[in-house]
Amino acid sequence: MRDYPQAIGPDDRVEPVPRRIRAYLAGELILDTTRAQYVWEWPFYPHYYIPLGDVNRSLLIDEHRTERIRCGTGQVHGLQVGETSRPSSARCYGDDALPGLTDTVRFDWAAMDNWFEEDEEVFVHPRNPYTRVDALRSTRHVRVELDGLVLAESASPALVFETGLPTRYYLNRTELNFEHLVASKTTTACPYKGRTSRYWSVRAGDAVHPDLAWSYEFPTSALMPIAGLIAFYNEKVDLVVDGERLTRPKTHFS
Repeated sequence: MRDYPQAIGPDDRVEPVPRRIRAYLAGELILDTTRAQYVWEWPFYPHYYIPLGDVNRSLLIDEHRTERIRCGTGQVHGLQVGETSRPSSARCYGDDALPGLTDTVRFDWAAMDNWFEEDEEVFVHPRNPYTRVDALRSTRHVRVELDGLVLAESASPALVFETGLPTRYYLNRTELNFEHLVASKTTTACPYKGRTSRYWSVRAGDAVHPDLAWSYEFPTSALMPIAGLIAFYNEKVDLVVDGERLTRPKTHFS
């Protein structure tokens, strides 16, 4: 049984975005709008649909074909900025779209170099307005183990509660046993926390378990309590919290 809330949001739900949304490709402003719509194409997070009038249409290349999805029939376009090309990266929707989506454009997230909500860059996908992410200081006692090795022990962690994920325990670097950690070149990004600064693998005997721990040196402003701290995947290590050994959760990180 899970001990954390799941993300919710029915497919094809449409809601207004109250934030200014901008996106850039090759240094060129592709879209700038305060009239975007959230569309939940699946339950976990929405995508932006942008009014066609708020898009630099001179950069759209009509590919003269359509794709039909539940939201409506999309006229497929590419993007061209100088020598930078993103084929089949935009769908323009017409009168058969869901209510509120007529004359909007859905851009593939990866087609852009940068997306912004207001003046803060957003990574990976739009932030779900129904997802809550909190970082709280705590005095719970946390011990991290793997294959009998104690990797970390702390009485002053920061706990991150993110809708749809198990609680993450961020620990001070002075509380980790770096003898078993191996620096990795992996980097990732999160819509709510920002870009990771570093990952570590764990060496346990002859085995090396890749990318079990990570850190954000410069997280988003709302997550500043975790700056410089290190967390481990609950799914891949053993956590003992206040003397209770936690069951490893099953998530897409397992």
